[in-house]
Amino acid sequence: MTTTISSDRQELVASLEMMDQRLLWLSSWMIHNANHIREKTDGLKVGGHQASCASMTAIMAALYFHALGPNDKVAVKPHAGPVLHAIHYLLDEQTREKMEAFRGLGGVQSYPSRTKDVIPVDFSTGSVGLGVAITAFTSLVQDYLIAHGQVKEENAGRMIALMGDAELDEGNIYECLIEGYKHDLRNCWWVVDYNRQSLDATTADRMFRRFDDIFETCGWRVVTLKHGRHQREAFARPGGKALEEWIDSCPNAEFAVLTYQGGSHWRERLMADIGDKPHVKALLDSFDDAGLARLMTNLGGHCVESLIDAFDSAQDDRPTLFIAYTVKGQGLPLAGHKDNHSGMMSPTQMEQFRDSLGITPGTEWDKWCGLGENAAQALQAFVNDSPIAHHRRESAAPTVPVPAIPAPTGAEQSTQAAFGKIMHELAKGGEELADRIVTTAPDVTQTTNLGAFVNQRGLFRRQELGDVFLKAKIPSTQKWLQHTAGQHIELGIAESNFFLVLAALGLAGPHFGTRLLPVGTVYDPFIARGLDALNYGCYQDSRFLLVGTPSGITLAAEGGAHQSINTPLIGMGQPGLTTYEPAFADEVALTMAHAFDIMQRPDGSSVYLRLSTRSIPQVTREDDSWKADALAGAYWLRRPGVDATAAIIFSGVVAPEALAAWEQLVDDIPGLGLLNVTSPDLLHRGWSASRGARWKDEAPVPSHIDRLLGDLAPGAGLVTVLDGSPAALSWIGGVRGNRISPLGTDRFGQTGNLSDLYRTYRLDSEAIIDAAAELFLGN
Repeated sequence: MTTTISSDRQELVASLEMMDQRLLWLSSWMIHNANHIREKTDGLKVGGHQASCASMTAIMAALYFHALGPNDKVAVKPHAGPVLHAIHYLLDEQTREKMEAFRGLGGVQSYPSRTKDVIPVDFSTGSVGLGVAITAFTSLVQDYLIAHGQVKEENAGRMIALMGDAELDEGNIYECLIEGYKHDLRNCWWVVDYNRQSLDATTADRMFRRFDDIFETCGWRVVTLKHGRHQREAFARPGGKALEEWIDSCPNAEFAVLTYQGGSHWRERLMADIGDKPHVKALLDSFDDAGLARLMTNLGGHCVESLIDAFDSAQDDRPTLFIAYTVKGQGLPLAGHKDNHSGMMSPTQMEQFRDSLGITPGTEWDKWCGLGENAAQALQAFVNDSPIAHHRRESAAPTVPVPAIPAPTGAEQSTQAAFGKIMHELAKGGEELADRIVTTAPDVTQTTNLGAFVNQRGLFRRQELGDVFLKAKIPSTQKWLQHTAGQHIELGIAESNFFLVLAALGLAGPHFGTRLLPVGTVYDPFIARGLDALNYGCYQDSRFLLVGTPSGITLAAEGGAHQSINTPLIGMGQPGLTTYEPAFADEVALTMAHAFDIMQRPDGSSVYLRLSTRSIPQVTREDDSWKADALAGAYWLRRPGVDATAAIIFSGVVAPEALAAWEQLVDDIPGLGLLNVTSPDLLHRGWSASRGARWKDEAPVPSHIDRLLGDLAPGAGLVTVLDGSPAALSWIGGVRGNRISPLGTDRFGQTGNLSDLYRTYRLDSEAIIDAAAELFLGN
């Protein structure tokens, strides 16, 4: 039996070593082809990261073709993207044509992309650190689904991140670690390609033990793979202990230099440092220069035996950090050079590399080029039988029906309060929609009006935790029971974590085959603190409802640090995000129902609502005719008269000022219109699409804003106003060439009462009237 096991292991190791070499070749050739062979029209370097791929090939071979389970998901180090595509090429899931077009239009993307690559990509990566942290939060989402009976415990997979060691400099990594510890993170592996070289520098030596300390403090198991099998065998020989001690104490920068210089320089340096120690010279003399170079770079991250042993040793649900020592550029002439991050092999070097592998010119793209027929067949069979070949593929999750959402009643309401009331009513109801909602907030649950929902539905926690205030019968508005059925994920004050949790929740459908409808609230100005993570979530087409509230200088007493200015522009400029700024409670109900719908459409998006705490008088509706226009981005709150020469255009919480100004001006400017813009984002997007149709040989269709402005006389004057950047609405003057006077906030706010701030920042009705006078009265 022992012989059989040993034989099976030997075959596994031999196959993985060949896969390592195959991935090294295909990734290197893909980058080389794009830069040195494919015709260029612009003369610019295409780029790619041959050295960064080379340090990952053994790790990815061992993971994908041995350790990966059918439900595991992997975020691949951005610069190792070509290795991922090489893996799927060998699985017949990537085409040669796509790889030949690496970094070209329609070809393999620079970094793995869920939405733009054709191969299965679990997580988009590229913004370093975010692809790592989202695996932890996706593991939390998996636990949520298990607790809610949507995923079976036995089907739980590991969420795995392959990262470069420079990603450990990213602050969001440590924010994630802390949050993961709070939530008892499990089923998560992070594998560090510890090549100790970043874009600009060599990693500081003193950081090595600190990573262990940090992760172990947060409950992680740390597995360090420093030495490969050949090194360990050498250490066991006479003189080996001195060699081991020398390697362990060698500074990172010096190790890199010697790696690049090669065997004779290794020998010279080792003899100078430890050659006088017993048996060292004999040990070194047993290797020729090439063999000594191979020995010295036989680190754990390049040894498939060490890798499979490490992966096999972590077969429980404890979060695990694997620190795999590697050489950046291993196996290539770039190995160790400090400039190798963006460097690549020259044509001559590539020819030598190709010849060393026995690959004949013209066969470079063949899957098993350079191998004999028997070896090729054996490797193909190995690939066909590998775990990744049986990996669960993503499928569309069933759609959750969205019922009509009634508007909260009340003569005066704020949009934030309306949001809270709607969430509360949903929580009390028995609709499936409410059961699929998951809420979260970065420690602002109460102050963003999510509290009532949480009172009804509870906080999610795998281990139930009672409310000691409730048990002590101390009155409190918070009745937040923590249990497995809870539907609110509590977070600390870290907006990056907040957006990554939203992104992970919003990918529950494709990742786990069951849909969640995430709703996250955050103070509107602090959206900017998590912009990279927000962009990351949208880039991989995650679906969530983001509620930014309170917003603008309307949050008067809080001062400038809490008063958002440019968030309307963020909403307009962010792809994959549809933005609304409702003014009235019924608009909140309308846009929320619409949001839950478009979050589930194949061609839909995430949604951002910009809300306010200011309570304003509600308007009386004669019918529902306004709704379709409101969802399209704007509707006439006061329809203009025939040949109207002017209109006031507003968005959001300044509705009372716009109405007051309209009432004062309508007698002086007959037919004056009042346009309520519910979404500058949709208006601008529609106008841009209409303008661009001619360049796509499509028949131009008038945009929604173009049609609305068509109700005015040609050349009519416009006054725009919102509690935010005036640029969010001022562009409307360009739709039909109207004269325009834009009002808004383009300076940091300050503390004060609302009337004082509105007057100071020219958002009150008098400012609107003055702006109209500038346009129409020549004053």
